[in-house]
Amino acid sequence: MVIQGQIVDIYNKNIYSGEIVVTDGIITSISPKEHTIKQYIIPGFVDAHIHIESSMLVPSEFAKLAVLHGTVATVSDPHEIANVLGVSGVEFMIENGNKVPFKFNFGAPSCVPATSFESAGAVIDSDDIKLLLENPEIKYLAEMMNYPGVLFKDEEVMKKIEWAKHYNKPIDGHAPGLRGDDISTYIAAGISTDHECFTYEEALEKLQKGMKVIIREGSAAKNFEALIDLLPEHYQEMMFCSDDKHPDDLLVDHINKLCARAVAKGIDVFKVLQAACINPVKHYNLDVGLLQKDDAADFVILEDLIDFKALATYINGELVAQNGISNIASVPFETPNNFNTDKKTIADFAFHSASETIRVIEALDGELVTNQIETDSLIVDGNLVSNTKTDVLKMTVVNRYKNQDPAIAFIKNFGLTSGAIASSVGHDSHNIIAVGVSDEAICRAVNLLVENKGGICAVNGSEEKVVALPVAGIMSDQPGEIIGKSYAELDTMAKAMGSSLRAPYMTLSFMALLVIPALKLSDKGLFDGSTFKFTSVEVK
Repeated sequence: MVIQGQIVDIYNKNIYSGEIVVTDGIITSISPKEHTIKQYIIPGFVDAHIHIESSMLVPSEFAKLAVLHGTVATVSDPHEIANVLGVSGVEFMIENGNKVPFKFNFGAPSCVPATSFESAGAVIDSDDIKLLLENPEIKYLAEMMNYPGVLFKDEEVMKKIEWAKHYNKPIDGHAPGLRGDDISTYIAAGISTDHECFTYEEALEKLQKGMKVIIREGSAAKNFEALIDLLPEHYQEMMFCSDDKHPDDLLVDHINKLCARAVAKGIDVFKVLQAACINPVKHYNLDVGLLQKDDAADFVILEDLIDFKALATYINGELVAQNGISNIASVPFETPNNFNTDKKTIADFAFHSASETIRVIEALDGELVTNQIETDSLIVDGNLVSNTKTDVLKMTVVNRYKNQDPAIAFIKNFGLTSGAIASSVGHDSHNIIAVGVSDEAICRAVNLLVENKGGICAVNGSEEKVVALPVAGIMSDQPGEIIGKSYAELDTMAKAMGSSLRAPYMTLSFMALLVIPALKLSDKGLFDGSTFKFTSVEVK
């Protein structure tokens, strides 16, 4: 196979007219050749940190969409399914991903459960980590979210880190807002990356102390604008990722979009492509070609270096996408799950109190961090209820692994003026999480997910919409095009019910993520992520 075009040599910062010869999936020669073809050939894009599960697609279906945008590989942390199914969930992801021509690179989930303050469906201990890291298909120790455990040298945490060092595999970080001596200690433990920086100053400090910073732009957390100005000087130590990308967004773009935005800011295209294509492969020691002789033929043909629209994507020399059409076929797979709770009653969501002031989670659009605020309560017949006038709504987290009373709290900025929305995608333990204007609406939404053993839904008056997620309660068994469209319809319904959030379901899914401050809700209660302790809804 011979491919001609404008070859983008990132290493030597050069673009020249040339041709590539591919034999048995390997680039056997790259040479200058005069021609008039204006298409550009670059190494394939790599998402340097993503949870495939957040696309609500199994790996094989994710691949079908990702290749449309020139993505050839991902660095994938399977801790979402691991929190539901344990090691068998990780094995499911690897097995399913291996059925298609795409380069998934899975890590060993380091924090399952993420904390001891929530109920997950499984535990992965240091012995399990050892077994996973022995597998050559496991490329790294996935994000170490338990940064207090690192700082205080928790025995089990340190064992996991030591196994990664033993097998000479990188250790991913997760340290939002960690600065000063604490981040120095965290880095000294051997942790090499962070995708959680949300300010320029924080990212700069981490870069200066030897960490690699991954610029995240997902469906909920968007840090591109805050961090991109660091790239021109630190392009050799930075990468791009989406972390969590919902299916409707994946239909539109992927890492290619971040390249277009960076170039539009005047950043040198070679520096941008270094971050998007080269750095993840080098850092994680991936078996992904970099457009060099004797490399695997993993490359993308682009229309231009402005919009970065992919005309064709090749993986191991195979044409996997062309002109907006994916050549990756759907494959059969099982639908493992872990969903063992019964339906709830409206009375289960009552919060009996006489407190005039309550502690409230303030959701921030485009951020995973939240604020902790205090506000006046609204009490009806002794029950704390949603107040749509002040946009302080009742929310709940319901344990989906066993029957347990729902945990109740209040949240601001969802904006709903009617109905309720709910999801069994609730990072990281994936219990049911819901927010609504009334106990009755919340109960209906929760029970709709119990009936389906997982999914996302909206209820409003007599209207109900649900996208079932039968794979571990977090992924669909349907093709990406179908789930993307269905998700977009639910997103539209939630916004018609009053939500002003850009991605209400993605934001909702992170409101139980205790390792991100300041205030979150687990199935065990309201949690202060700044002190790492439970706190009360009622302000005494």
